[in-house]
Amino acid sequence: MTKQAETTARDSLWRRREVRRGGRGERPSGLDRERITAASVRLLDAEGLAGFSMRRLAAELNVTAMSLYWYVDTKDDLLELALDAVYAELRLPEADRTDEDWRGQLRRLAGAYRALLVRHPWLSPLAGRYLNIGPNSLTFARVIQRLVHRAGLPAHGVTGAISAVFQFVYGYGTIESHFLTRIAETGLSPEEYFRQSMTLVDELPGTAEAAGGSGDVMAARAGDTVAEMLDRDFGFALDLLIAGIEALAARS
Repeated sequence: MTKQAETTARDSLWRRREVRRGGRGERPSGLDRERITAASVRLLDAEGLAGFSMRRLAAELNVTAMSLYWYVDTKDDLLELALDAVYAELRLPEADRTDEDWRGQLRRLAGAYRALLVRHPWLSPLAGRYLNIGPNSLTFARVIQRLVHRAGLPAHGVTGAISAVFQFVYGYGTIESHFLTRIAETGLSPEEYFRQSMTLVDELPGTAEAAGGSGDVMAARAGDTVAEMLDRDFGFALDLLIAGIEALAARS
């Protein structure tokens, strides 16, 4: 790797204006960037980042790998397109509607973002790799900013409030997606996996104390499914963050 490659951030395809260099042979009919992007999302959902390649995508589309270069320059371009495409799945609130409570709108948007991260486990690592300046991502960011502005925080506190809420959601959704993927690989139900994990914690010397007493945790959550536990913890943590925003806004 050259020194320049090591010290320069990767550019985004959304900033480039040059024409694609083109693949080899004739341009394939029935193929366009939208179809390629949709196929990329499906392949990433099915096989993850490790299974994604230009060759594998070309096979899905029944074209040659070189024909994809009519539409993108690199595999990174495809990943950046797929990343922005899934943000279009979010149902965004009308952030400027003052007749709707910003707290409820923020809760719904945070929940939708969490669900998106769980639905597409490959999203979170890509969101940390690219600039996230595609049209859908920028629309999402603008709606978040408008919602948090309505809380009444001073201008210098808005970005911190956004970070508190949506970096929490990013972390929660990322860990949840890893957890559910791990469960799926075992063939167990989420409830079976959780019970086995808690039993293991109790049996290993020193781990029960470090975990705060898994028996107490199980007792407090008796009758809940894993999904209900995750939803309740997420909702409670989100309420804490929104209450903190309200308190700081009132103090300001």
